[in-house]
Amino acid sequence: MAQFSRIEVAQVMKETGMVPLFYHPDVELGKKVLKACYDGGARLLEFTARGDFAHEVFAELTKYAIAELPGMIMGVGSVTDAVAASMYMSLGANFIVTPVLREDIAMVCNRRKVAWNPGCGTLSEIAKAEELGCEIVKLFPGNLYGPKFVKGIVGPQPWTSIMPTGGVTTEASNLQDWFDAGVTCVGMGSQLISKKILADRDFDGLQKTVAQTLATIKKVRG
Repeated sequence: MAQFSRIEVAQVMKETGMVPLFYHPDVELGKKVLKACYDGGARLLEFTARGDFAHEVFAELTKYAIAELPGMIMGVGSVTDAVAASMYMSLGANFIVTPVLREDIAMVCNRRKVAWNPGCGTLSEIAKAEELGCEIVKLFPGNLYGPKFVKGIVGPQPWTSIMPTGGVTTEASNLQDWFDAGVTCVGMGSQLISKKILADRDFDGLQKTVAQTLATIKKVRG
């Protein structure tokens, strides 16, 4: 069962400006990644459930976060249907992120008042997601659309909140472009939690990278 309401989740996304994305089948490595992100200042993590038995890994990470990392909001990404969404919510997911807009997922998340962030790529999809109760839409893949697309949407629709995933880096110039365009927050995976960091088990380096990225976001926001 979710520990945080959908409004609380949306607020933390807006306040911190960043959602780290991560997947690995090793639970113990996952715990260290989670703690490094937490110690660096992140208060959300999207576990991109792409592997076999990913739900078992997520369950253990969520239990760890509840016990050891107060205020850490755990969510699940790469969710493709309502059955999977329901399963992950029963395991404690506080938000559900999807690669596409699916009404069946919207229904089960809204029924439990759990935040959901559908992947959208057109104004019509964004409008539909908002009609279905979405607070923050996911722009995916972000690198194919870019900041100009965001600016074109939020200009006439200032109520729209967008989180691009893909095409977002830790570089100040990249973050400046996105936030100047009007994004609410950004999703960041391998650009933040790189294969090298995982291979080297450089959790101190990850903590510093997370802290620096959050500081950059705060700065570019003014």
